[in-house]
Amino acid sequence: LVLHSHLPWLAHHGSWPVGEEWLYQSWSSSYLPVVEVLQRLAAQGRTNLVTMGVTPVLAAQLDDPYCLSQFETWMGFWAERANQLASHPVEAKRVVGQYEAGLARHRMAAFQSDWATGGSSVIRRLADSGVVELLSGPATHPFQPLLDDEIANFALAAGRADTALRTGAMPTGIWAPECGYRPGLEDIYAANGVSHFMVDGPTLLHVGRSTADAWTVGDTDVVAFGRDLDVTYRVWSPKKGYPAGAWYRDFHTFEHESGIRPSRVTSVRTASEDKAPYNPPAAAAAALADAHDFVDVVRRRLGDLRAQRDGKPGLVVVGYDTELFGHWWHEGPLWLEYVLRLLPEAGVKVTTLQKAISDGAVAGKGLPNSSSRGSGQHWTAWAGTAGAAKVAHNDDLVTDS
Repeated sequence: LVLHSHLPWLAHHGSWPVGEEWLYQSWSSSYLPVVEVLQRLAAQGRTNLVTMGVTPVLAAQLDDPYCLSQFETWMGFWAERANQLASHPVEAKRVVGQYEAGLARHRMAAFQSDWATGGSSVIRRLADSGVVELLSGPATHPFQPLLDDEIANFALAAGRADTALRTGAMPTGIWAPECGYRPGLEDIYAANGVSHFMVDGPTLLHVGRSTADAWTVGDTDVVAFGRDLDVTYRVWSPKKGYPAGAWYRDFHTFEHESGIRPSRVTSVRTASEDKAPYNPPAAAAAALADAHDFVDVVRRRLGDLRAQRDGKPGLVVVGYDTELFGHWWHEGPLWLEYVLRLLPEAGVKVTTLQKAISDGAVAGKGLPNSSSRGSGQHWTAWAGTAGAAKVAHNDDLVTDS
């Protein structure tokens, strides 16, 4: 399981500090609870559960004194808004307000206990415990295939050095932003000491390589892993995944005076004003049921792979933005904890990308085509008509320099 914490403000097409609201939302609803899940599992001696990438520029925000101070203030306003909703004359809104107020108090206490001096110390403790494998990446989360080689090399070196400075160790793996790849990037990776990265599943499948194995790329020893989209999409797909379930909290519906989400999804066709009230116990039960379903899907996938490969075991690699768990999908951290506990009970070995390599997951060589994740697994979103002017401007800047 690969989680990647990227730039929350980028989703809003803003910039730091214009997009601070996105940072604070993701910090409170994703980073805090996901870390708590991993801390609980680490305290039980669990190791090699998750491969986690943290974009260097996000790490800088999580360490920045201004952001730390403003985030604590933001959480104080969050708690106050929840307290006000908790006294609402409508019972359903009052119940949600009480739930939200308790959540705000808990997250504020967690921040003050663990995060008040910065996020890097929190991330470092997780990595040192062995519960996660930490990934680095290029400094500013650029779409690497469109970069000049010299700039791509500099961005990667700067990002990895920043991660080492903040966490005390140099991760060998990276998260390639948007799983973007073009032939030749593996040479830049090798020159910078990178041992492995991820591509989207079709990137390997299109050149006859399975996502059930890892592959060295080109003439290097750099290893590529591909996301198993059939399993990944069970959670978050272009059409429907677990977060669209009827009992989960609806992300798009607000109680406008408080800014708090009081409704459940109900159905994807239900208008916001007609959605049913959020019911936390029912949502938790749905998360447990969907966790069991996911474990069954993974077990069947692994069983099918073993049958197809004459008894040879295979990999199932799934990758998500960390912000899915909590920010976009309120119950995501709870689902994640259920899954990480249920998979071993079901006989599935949970591991990290780095540990998979040492356990013999590399099956041979391959040279993928240019690709990325997203619609069609190609570069349209980054270099298509809508972005052509920016790409041309980027080329001009490189030439001028």
